[in-house]
Amino acid sequence: MTEQTPTSPNAKPTVIGLYGIPGCGKTFLLKKLKVILRDDKFIFFDGSDVIKELVPGGLDAFSRFPNSSRKHWRTCAIKKIKKDAEDSGKTAIVAGHFMFWSEVKEKDVVCNEADLNTYTHILYLDVQPKVIAQRRLEDQTRNRANDSMAHLQEWQDYEKSQMRKLCHKNSILFMSLSPRLMDLSMISKLIMDFHYHNEKINSASIDHRLDEIMARMDGPVETMLVLDADRTLTAEDTGKLFWDDDGPGPSRLDGIFRKPLRYSYLAFRQAMLFYEETYDDDEFDRRCRDVATRTSVYPEFLSLLRLVKAEPHVGAVIVTSGLGRVWEKVLQREGLSEKIKVIGGGRLSDRIVVTPSAKEAVVDRLQEHYKTYVWAFGDSPLDIPMLKKANQAIIVVGNKNERSKTMDEALEQAFEDADFKPQQVVLPSDAPPRLDATRLPVMSLTQQQFTADVFTRGRPKQNIDIISATDRTSAKLLMTAMRDARNNGPILCKAHRRVGSYLATEFVSSVIGVEKSTIPHVQGYSTDGYRLFREDQTLIVSLMRGGDPMARGVWDVFPCAMYLHAKNPTDIKCDHLDGQINILLVDSVVNTGKSIAEFVQHIRNLHPTVRVVVVAGVVQAECTSSGHLSQVLAGSYDSLSIVTLRLSQNRYTGSGSTDTGNRLFNTKHLHEPGNKNSHSFTFNQSNLKLLRI
Repeated sequence: MTEQTPTSPNAKPTVIGLYGIPGCGKTFLLKKLKVILRDDKFIFFDGSDVIKELVPGGLDAFSRFPNSSRKHWRTCAIKKIKKDAEDSGKTAIVAGHFMFWSEVKEKDVVCNEADLNTYTHILYLDVQPKVIAQRRLEDQTRNRANDSMAHLQEWQDYEKSQMRKLCHKNSILFMSLSPRLMDLSMISKLIMDFHYHNEKINSASIDHRLDEIMARMDGPVETMLVLDADRTLTAEDTGKLFWDDDGPGPSRLDGIFRKPLRYSYLAFRQAMLFYEETYDDDEFDRRCRDVATRTSVYPEFLSLLRLVKAEPHVGAVIVTSGLGRVWEKVLQREGLSEKIKVIGGGRLSDRIVVTPSAKEAVVDRLQEHYKTYVWAFGDSPLDIPMLKKANQAIIVVGNKNERSKTMDEALEQAFEDADFKPQQVVLPSDAPPRLDATRLPVMSLTQQQFTADVFTRGRPKQNIDIISATDRTSAKLLMTAMRDARNNGPILCKAHRRVGSYLATEFVSSVIGVEKSTIPHVQGYSTDGYRLFREDQTLIVSLMRGGDPMARGVWDVFPCAMYLHAKNPTDIKCDHLDGQINILLVDSVVNTGKSIAEFVQHIRNLHPTVRVVVVAGVVQAECTSSGHLSQVLAGSYDSLSIVTLRLSQNRYTGSGSTDTGNRLFNTKHLHEPGNKNSHSFTFNQSNLKLLRI
């Protein structure tokens, strides 16, 4: 990004104060900064030298003045500094004093109202008292009291506490520089950031970030989901989780967002500086990683975002006023980071802070510049501007004791705009809704109308992905035992179970993905293992009766999954799908596809965003032409994946002694006339994506 002057003719000039108790090194630092910072952008002042220039008789005369006169000349000095900064258009850097205090004298606070009206930033040099004591002892140019290290510590603590409060109250950005941050290059970077960064630059940086995200989309995007993060995608507040290790109680950032800053640009910048002063990059990243592991995305949103991942004409972006790095790590863990991106801050290197107006601007740019239809999701008053600007607004309502306490009042005010017609989604589903269902209708992220509105928008999708192991040598060995007419009963059941395990391990894990899980190592420590993505939110449905042995083999590989027997689609109830991310329908043979189509349709009616994968030993090749599965997917937004050991060209449908179920359970002698899966059936080749593996 090109450099830009941060001030306009009417803007307050940037004035950065270097503060700390005498002996901390302010004057020395000021001289170093003069050497390394460009003088066409910065102007430098030692507060004592300015007073010396202004006061007749210099500092000696000044020291003999009464307090009222000294205050007058200090006010004149800071006003001169401000005027010089205004006239030159440069950023002023000033070495100043907050107070004087020795062990034998009372506190003398010299910071006055004029200082607080002038400074825009304060850097406090938090040098160790023993270092300050040694410097004061060695300084022959000044007559300083020989104060104890205990007193210097008390003085320093008092100054930091009081200055932090006064800066917050007077909209001055404050940062305490510990020894870790006293590196000259680090201080120079901070000052350069203070010089350039303002609300206009912030807005331009967010636009640039959004443009990068849109440029990486697979193709033209017609619909965008803009999502708040904390308390929207999850029940947690990641900002509070970040500080959990420092003890119970409210987040250490809460005070920043009280009056007068509230949720302004300056408030979020101050929060960023607090993160910078408290933790270095490595520790900050470690804490973000830890918070991400403790952050659980609502299953309904996870299913929704996985659908977005597969749709080139639909995109999503998380726009968070919290820690962007936490949500980047959450998306990486969920396998969504390639498609779903984050706009968020937390560190100076992020170059952005996300304010309520910034969220609104993201929606506006998506609508006006990219001509997209925007769905916005949020939970708090900070999200109201974004929600009002969006084409469709969804308010996420959590448990009563966890949701925003001020949102009801904010909504009442927002409803004064007659065009604002949001809906609410309640997560978890048993939480009480907000307000009333007339003004704020309750909807579900898993209802068909919602998913159809988001994903179809005139472009239905009817893809069936067949993933076949037919030509693999391993598959040839496994299918031999299944096709051998001599194998019946337990022997055949074991063969089917082995096939289920093979398909689960080799193919289902690739289709759905895997995630890390901590396991105990044989040598006594914890290490990384892997399991199916959201294995504990996976339902294995054994299509009775022929699918049970193979389903057992799938379950062997995914033991954390829930297991369900189902003879008819209606055996799958809403409760079975609650909180599930993946559904595995397992059958031994798919002949016409009719029964599978019925199960898929039933599942879609109950939960249209859950992922469905069919696992079968044999799928007849005629399932690659038009038929029941194509019909059930017509007008749908989703694809269906079928994982099979063998894609068969044999149109023969078994019955009686050749029926797979009869062979598995030794019921060949019980001839069952008619088989509901024996009807002739074809699929439309143009609607099939065949993956031969």
